[in-house]
Amino acid sequence: MITLKKADYEKMLTHAKKELPNEACGLLAGVIEGTEKKVEKVYLLTNMEHSNEHFFLDPKEQLTAIKDMRANGLVLLGNWHSHPESPSSPSEEDKRFAYDKKASYMILSLMNREHPVLHSFKIEENYAKKEILLIEE
Repeated sequence: MITLKKADYEKMLTHAKKELPNEACGLLAGVIEGTEKKVEKVYLLTNMEHSNEHFFLDPKEQLTAIKDMRANGLVLLGNWHSHPESPSSPSEEDKRFAYDKKASYMILSLMNREHPVLHSFKIEENYAKKEILLIEE
């Protein structure tokens, strides 16, 4: 299970809408308690691809985020990105580039602009399994 604050969800949604028609992306940091992950901070990074079908996290911004995580006692939990035109499920490319089987991969679909959908996945060997995602106040 992974828990996300509603304010962080709103932050991701605002960033994703601002980046339209391109995909938005970022990192998720927090703490791990047993089998549960708690997102404590969402990082909004630049999509170096500037594409509505692909994303590539800015390496300099990634490094800055990792340093900030360490300074604040947080660990990298995974990443997130938006799908401007497709559902909230990993594409074949998303699966191919999911190198860390312990990471959470959140996908925010803006396919229906009035009803965005956010799901989190564990991806291992080209297989995606939906994680329980709890968005709390």
